[in-house]
Amino acid sequence: MPYARSLALLLLWAAGGACAATAPDEDKLGKPLGYPVGTAKNWFYDESVRVGSFTAQGEIPGIFGGKANVLAASSAPMPLPRLEQEPPIRWTLDMRRKLSIDDYLARQRIMGLLIIKDGVIQVERYQYERTAQQRFVSNSMAKSLVSLAVGIALGEGKIASLDDRADKYAPALGGTLYGDTTIRNLLRMSSGAHFEERYDGKDDIERWARAVIAGGVEQAARVITVRDAPQGTRFSYASAETEVLAAVLRGATGGNLSDYLGTRLWQAIGAETPALWRADRTGLERAAGNFNATLRDYGRLGVVLANDGARPDDPSHTQVIPNGYLMEATDWRRAPPAFRPLEATPYYGYGYQFWTFPSEKRRFALLGVYGQMIVVDPQLKLVMVQTAANATAKAGGTSLGKEADAFWRGVVEHYGKW
Repeated sequence: MPYARSLALLLLWAAGGACAATAPDEDKLGKPLGYPVGTAKNWFYDESVRVGSFTAQGEIPGIFGGKANVLAASSAPMPLPRLEQEPPIRWTLDMRRKLSIDDYLARQRIMGLLIIKDGVIQVERYQYERTAQQRFVSNSMAKSLVSLAVGIALGEGKIASLDDRADKYAPALGGTLYGDTTIRNLLRMSSGAHFEERYDGKDDIERWARAVIAGGVEQAARVITVRDAPQGTRFSYASAETEVLAAVLRGATGGNLSDYLGTRLWQAIGAETPALWRADRTGLERAAGNFNATLRDYGRLGVVLANDGARPDDPSHTQVIPNGYLMEATDWRRAPPAFRPLEATPYYGYGYQFWTFPSEKRRFALLGVYGQMIVVDPQLKLVMVQTAANATAKAGGTSLGKEADAFWRGVVEHYGKW
């Protein structure tokens, strides 16, 4: 259904979607205490405050030693009309009976679920007493926003080439492994650096975080010194590489990410609510995560991504994100073999801070630990946003990884073919 026609035919609901009566593990996640918000020390690891913290991270005092930077809302929000009746989406697990949306929510710790087709909300659900007005933490979905900032800066000529070294734009990175790495290889997480992310409080991401809090990204870069492979030759997930890109962008644009993307992305996509991005004591965003927005505004971002970087409700179809860059960032066919699906990982491929699906059609995702995701099918103009409070940081540590993929396949197959 064309976007303009859908606005005339469908009802715009302002109040938000249904909230389930019960959800998995409510007691473990803090329901008896009213889903409390954690502290700077325990918000990320303590599941008893996970729901509360994941919808208030932007306001928790003392995180990373800095404040939350603000991305202002748009004066002309993108309309998100809504179907009057939820479609009967079904999904299959292990070749068993068809399961429903209710089954998915009953099986997984989903805080918010939003499905949009052709710019129209098909499904909007909340659990754990969450609402449409709350901001949900992105975790590593924010990495894709950093990539979009790179693409916009490249289009504006603030970055001359993705093959420039990082220290060209952030001279304080000079003499470090990351300073010697190209922007393109940082985007692909292929610096070759030895960097482990186990999310156990004892890994390299914890060591990196402590160094950033103490002295900023450029100083933290000096604690990463070992290269396991030549840069550009293999994918190895390392959140530090996204934060180095944030330092590159600060040098290239003269400001922080929130200032740069506020007008160019957040307002341009028609966000309805201000977003918050936690920063360190230097004012630079902790760019590997820590972005906070409503479910619907994540959905608006997904709609623009599904429309190849353009805003579909704008009669002039304003190109918010440079099309050529977005294609290169999200199409596995444009990546070297080492970064394609089934090669970069046993399932996903990796583009420019986006995950790519092993499918013939171009499909891609923004993913964050504990189950955050925005998944996009541009051909179907289909977007799914999920915010979650999974028991383990990596979705594969529980059944969530497998079931989220099966559910997304069911969503795609409801509207088309996988």
